[in-house]
Amino acid sequence: MHIAVAERKNVLTAIVVSIVKTCTRFALVTALVAIVLASGAVFYTARNFQINTDINKLISPDLDWRQRDIAFEKAFDQERLILAVVEAPTPEFASTAGAMLAAKLASDHDHFEAVQLLGGGPFFEHNGLLFLPTAEVKQVTSQFGEAAPLVEIMAGDPSLRGLTGALETGLAGLKRGQFSLDSTARPFSLIAQSVEDVLTRGSGTFSWRQLASDKPLTASDRRSLIQVKPYLDFNALEPGKDATDAIRKAAIDLDLAGKLDARVRLTGPVPIANEEFATVQEGAVANGIGTMLVVLVILWLALRSPKIIFAVFATLFIGLAITTALGLMMVTSLNLLSIAFAVLFIGLGVDFGIQYSVRYRSERFKSNDLETALLVAAKRSAVPLSLAAMATSAGFLSFLPTDYKGVSELGKIAGVGMLIAFLASITVLPALLRLLNPPGEEEPVGYAFLAPLDHFLEKHRVAIVVCTLAVVILGSPALYFLRFDFNPIHLRSTKVESIATYLDLRKDPETGANAINVMVKSEQDAKRVEARLAKVPEVASTRSLDSFVPADQPEKLKLIAQGAKVLGPALNPDSVDQPPSDEENVGALKGAAASLRKAAADNQGPGAAAAKRLADDLTKLADSNQATREKAQAVFVEPLKIMFEQLRNLLKAEPVSLKSLPPDFVKLWKSEDGITRVEALPRGDPDHNETLRKFAGAVLAAEPNAIGGPVSILKSGDTIVRAFIEAGLWALISIAILLWLALRRVTDVLLTLVPLLVAGAVTLEICVVIGLPLNFANIVALPLLLGVGVAFKIYYVTAWRSGRTNLLQSSLTRAIFFSALTTATAFGSLWLSSHPGTASMGKLLALSLLTTLAAVLLFQPALMGRPRDLGK
Repeated sequence: MHIAVAERKNVLTAIVVSIVKTCTRFALVTALVAIVLASGAVFYTARNFQINTDINKLISPDLDWRQRDIAFEKAFDQERLILAVVEAPTPEFASTAGAMLAAKLASDHDHFEAVQLLGGGPFFEHNGLLFLPTAEVKQVTSQFGEAAPLVEIMAGDPSLRGLTGALETGLAGLKRGQFSLDSTARPFSLIAQSVEDVLTRGSGTFSWRQLASDKPLTASDRRSLIQVKPYLDFNALEPGKDATDAIRKAAIDLDLAGKLDARVRLTGPVPIANEEFATVQEGAVANGIGTMLVVLVILWLALRSPKIIFAVFATLFIGLAITTALGLMMVTSLNLLSIAFAVLFIGLGVDFGIQYSVRYRSERFKSNDLETALLVAAKRSAVPLSLAAMATSAGFLSFLPTDYKGVSELGKIAGVGMLIAFLASITVLPALLRLLNPPGEEEPVGYAFLAPLDHFLEKHRVAIVVCTLAVVILGSPALYFLRFDFNPIHLRSTKVESIATYLDLRKDPETGANAINVMVKSEQDAKRVEARLAKVPEVASTRSLDSFVPADQPEKLKLIAQGAKVLGPALNPDSVDQPPSDEENVGALKGAAASLRKAAADNQGPGAAAAKRLADDLTKLADSNQATREKAQAVFVEPLKIMFEQLRNLLKAEPVSLKSLPPDFVKLWKSEDGITRVEALPRGDPDHNETLRKFAGAVLAAEPNAIGGPVSILKSGDTIVRAFIEAGLWALISIAILLWLALRRVTDVLLTLVPLLVAGAVTLEICVVIGLPLNFANIVALPLLLGVGVAFKIYYVTAWRSGRTNLLQSSLTRAIFFSALTTATAFGSLWLSSHPGTASMGKLLALSLLTTLAAVLLFQPALMGRPRDLGK
């Protein structure tokens, strides 16, 4: 058996040495061919580079729940949408700004296919009262009689004079005992605060809707939502950028900020994808340049020769260029995980270059002959480099069969990349060294100062092995607490507008940001599904298209018609007074202030205090300048006009049926081929993963065909865990088989794999200790752990098998150490990314590298002991 193994080693060594000999003999031709291939690869990459930042596309579309998800997106056209969120200080301004922007965007047929003001438009403006409970409609319309005199005054004279006239009329009712003084505390305080804002800051806001309501306004009251379906430019890296730019320009052209103090924020699939790419790209150039500079410094410390460094660096670039082009050919577009192949290639590709170059330096010191050193270096590194490349590639390729498409594609590209890196290190690198002819070495390559550590590890090897395994085993129960955070929103930067806006919307259950949907074929089926889901404790509410046909319409319409008879004439006066002069406004303000003080008199209590406060503010306003009074008038009158127009529309309610619902609105709930969706909303904290998982599990138990964000979180988590268990097992099996074929000793295979498993277990245990959860992105560190770990450990095992001792002092340790530093630098650049997913990937990659390096340098030498041949 030993003879057969030796023969296989000799064959492999002979092949590698022959390749190196041929490439160094025809060094110029080899270098030129490599440059041509790299140039072609760069050209292809520039023409075909694409990146898909949609995290939802990281899971295989062949899974049943993903197919339902995709079917839902197509049925209801959810794939390419922009949600414009228009926010203003008051509901009146928010609704007006939303309507203005929606109308502006609807006229832009170059950028937008469809525009819809959600919950707005003529239908909802006219029929809004019908969607309130009958008791609430009765309460609202019963107040019309009391409000009519005040409305008539303000509608006929929309000015400070008219407003103070309405106030005087109200105070007359107070005098007649129609209401108590304390009941005026809240409205007087609201009015006073707005007047004070104008007096002190020069601006202010006022909401008549807030004044009329006994409930505080919510964030949803102060915003309008516009759903936009844009035309996308798929030839651009940010396909929706033109559309989002057009929306922002429309808001600027309408001067929504200046006229209505409104701002527009964008979210939805298109803006999130745009900003996701921009976030990934942010700082990438600076980080890339910084990484390259640090790598050059590390290469200098490892190789001490500008010519060798140039050769390694050029070989790395050529291999990376070819791998990138081949990767794009294989997967068409990169995703947020597969793009990490570049970091893996740099980390592992430079390892092959450093291993060969350090070996070359060591041989050059011995013989000081260039060609001899190149060939002997090839001979001595042939087996470990070949075995490391094949094992690393096998580890990555083991992820191909999994349903986690993101890592599957990464494995495909990285697996091929490892083979390219290996081939480049035995073809291009020796050829470049032959052409550059770096000077000979003046001193041996290695770490003589590590001799005491070598002796310590040999002397106490049993204790070190036992203690290490004990720590790993004792820490294994902690793995039960390892968290898997597969909520994709946690991988995105909360600083970008689209995500920050989405998180704000998610707090409002009415937006349906965390909804689960069930697709059914009819309204009858929808009712049955709603009834089943309503019984699920984790479900807060359900709705479908039928939910938008109000109940008790005859009674509500009768109440609205009666209210219209009372309030209609007041809202539509026969004539409107001429605007008052500033002197008339001053007189009205002073008169109203006097009436307020008279009403407050010597009374104590909140009503009297509020009346005195408002009287003082009106007096100050009267004593100020005309410009300030005009500002104050605008603060109250502009929203008043909006509110009156809204009231006029609400009094025009008509019977609502499924057939009378607006076609654009119906499309949100019923597809063109008759598929209706039922929406369920969760109960509990919408940002808590466990809440969403329980919600998804409960809904799926009642409706197995349910789809939506929480279902995706639940199912994707299960898919990824299963994928990594399967791929991890396949990787270990394939690497073990490969090692057995090469080493032909079970003990030697274990000497390679046990430190690898120890490093993996310690990495995950540390994750628990420091509170670092696994997620969509950073879980890529686990296949990397296999790749880097197997390569480093193979170098030590093959050196040990050849009878080498004192490995920590050898040139091999120097090569491994600086290779690890280079890889750590590449990972560090990811850690510094402003993108949370990328940063978490860099953090876990760095941690796994640290444990791997510790396992190689401290645990494996103790585990191996003295070489077998020397121990006989």
